Order: sequence, then C-alpha cells, then structure tokens
Amino acid sequence: MAKRPAVIRVNSPAAPASTCETGDVHGTQAPKAARVVSCTVPAAAARSDSVPDPSAGRPEESPVGSDDHAPPDGSAPPDGSAPSNTQTPHSGAFAMTVVSDSQTFKRAVNDFTGGFAQRELWLSLGWQDIKQRYRRSVLGPFWITIATGLQATAMGVLYAALLGQPLLEYLPYVTVGLIVWNVINASILDGSEVFIANEGLIKQLPSALSVHVYRLVWRHLLFFAHNMVIYLVMLAAFGVWRHLEPASLLAIPAIALIFLNSMWVSIVFGIFSTRYRDIAPILSSTTLMLFVLTPVMWTTKTLESQVGAGDRAKLAELVPTFHYLEIVRAPLLGEPQALRHWLIVGAITLVGWSVAIFAMKQYRSRVPYWV
Repeated sequence: MAKRPAVIRVNSPAAPASTCETGDVHGTQAPKAARVVSCTVPAAAARSDSVPDPSAGRPEESPVGSDDHAPPDGSAPPDGSAPSNTQTPHSGAFAMTVVSDSQTFKRAVNDFTGGFAQRELWLSLGWQDIKQRYRRSVLGPFWITIATGLQATAMGVLYAALLGQPLLEYLPYVTVGLIVWNVINASILDGSEVFIANEGLIKQLPSALSVHVYRLVWRHLLFFAHNMVIYLVMLAAFGVWRHLEPASLLAIPAIALIFLNSMWVSIVFGIFSTRYRDIAPILSSTTLMLFVLTPVMWTTKTLESQVGAGDRAKLAELVPTFHYLEIVRAPLLGEPQALRHWLIVGAITLVGWSVAIFAMKQYRSRVPYWV
C-alpha cells in the first residue's frame, strides 16, 4: 500500500494558501534527494505585485523538478512512463524568464561612459607608461622630442636634395607630416594589441573594457604633445608664423578628430586582433605600405609639376591617411585647405564609430576569454 503524501499548506496574508504535496517516486520509499515536490500556487497569488524582482537573482532550481501531472499517490503514470520533471504551466502557475543583456547597445554605451568615469585610473596609467619607459633617464620623455626632431631633420634634408625642393619650405612640411604620421601609425599598431598587452589587467581588474582604449589614446596624446615642441621651435626658426591665418585655428578640431579616430581604430583592430592573432602582423605590413603611399616625405605638387604625372597625383586621394594628414598639416603651415578632406575624414569617422559600437556590443564580453 502506497503511503499517503504529506500536505504542506503555506499561509500568506497577501494571497490564499498554497498547497505543496510530497510523494515517493513510483510509490516506493525513495531517498530524500529523489522525493517529488509538487506545489500549486493559486491564481490570486500570481499577480504582478507578487512576482519576485528579477534583479534579485535567478531562483535555484531543484535537481529533480516537479511534475504537475504526477498522480497524488506517487505512483507511475498510466502509460508506464517515468514521471516527467518538466513543469507544465496551468492556471495559477507563472514562469519567470531572465534574458541576458550582455550583447546590447546599452551595455556597449555603458562601457564607454563607465570607462570615461574611471579617468583617474587611465590618466595615471597612461602617464605611468611614459615614466616607466624613460625611468632613470636625465631628459625623460623629452627623448621623444629629440628622436622625432633628428629623424625629421635627416629625412627633410635628404629628400629636399633628392626632389630639388627649397629646404626652408620642405623641412617644416616633412616635420609636421612626420609628427601626425606617428600618431596614425601608433594608433594602428598599438591599437591592434591594446587588449593583448593588458591581458593581466583585463582578467584581474574589474573595470570597463574601454579603460584600456582611453589609456592608449591618452598616452599617444602625451607623445604628440612632446613632439609639438618641435613645431613651436620651427615656427620661429623657419618663419612659419608669417603664413599663419585665423583659419589655422582649424588645426585644433582637426587634432581632436585625429584622436577621435584613434579610439575607434583601437577598438575595432584591438577586438579582432585579439580573436585572430594574424591581423596584427598584417596591419604592421600595411602601415609600411601606407607610409610610402601617403605624402609624408613627398608632395603632390611635385608630381603635378612633372610632365604626364598630373593624373597620377590624384591617386593619392585614394589613400585615406592622406586626408587625415592634410586636415592637420595644412592649417599648421598656413596653407590653403580643401573641404573634401574634411568631408572624407568625417564620413570615415562616422562609419568607423558605427563599426566600433557594433563590435563592442557583439564581442565585448568575449574579449576576456580571447586574451
């Protein structure tokens, strides 16, 4: 004879009593872990105000589950099959579904805002990177300025002689172009390894993923500021200040646009280079090719002045880095500016940030597993 199941009644002042029944599996005395518990919640207790808060966490599930169609005496079903442990909804029962929002645009935007809110962290880390690089050095970070100045001087003098250009005009052209190119080159190469290089912090530090991007861009901004000392010296030494006009102030938003693009480049290349490690070497080879194709050491005017090479100079328009270079170099040297460069850079910026936000939405939570 099967045992009569025990009946447990739970009284609540906000809802009618709930009835729970416990029974033995197949009418036998089963161990405690294998006993079936079936609870019926009245419909009045399933109101919206009685549903638990989803933020409180997902409730723990029973290892056995409940069977709403199990006979009350604990015997097997009429068809001889084993009792099912899947809950079947009925009147008075409710189900709560928890949906993960790890791959939503809201979480991606919150990562950017949360990372910017931690600016004390990435500001100190970025500055510490430079101090650590030139630790125990007499000149410290100004070795960046010296190295860039020597490189610009050597290349400017050489190419001015090869191309037959006046040194007083060509050396400032090469110097500013080299300063801006260093930012573009570092954004691509360092950006592709921004998450790989910070593997330890990503796994141990509970911070937004964008913190490492802010840190990288801040470090590049400090390098750029040290190199701009060369430009200030050049203003007086080569008389560049005579050519400056009020339109030269457009260099300020142009520089801001350069570093805004540096952020999305670091995000996109950083995420995909973390997943596919062959992308970083490919980008390293690509930047060398871009340096040759971009008019850093040569001018488009030189090609236009040659017979039959005027149309070839227009091919430089196909290189995107040329437009980034021109929106900064032209106002700093007091040269005429073309609107098409700003429009092309603006279009690339919008497309790049759209891809960066989508990449953060889709793959942000996977980066810690890829590094």
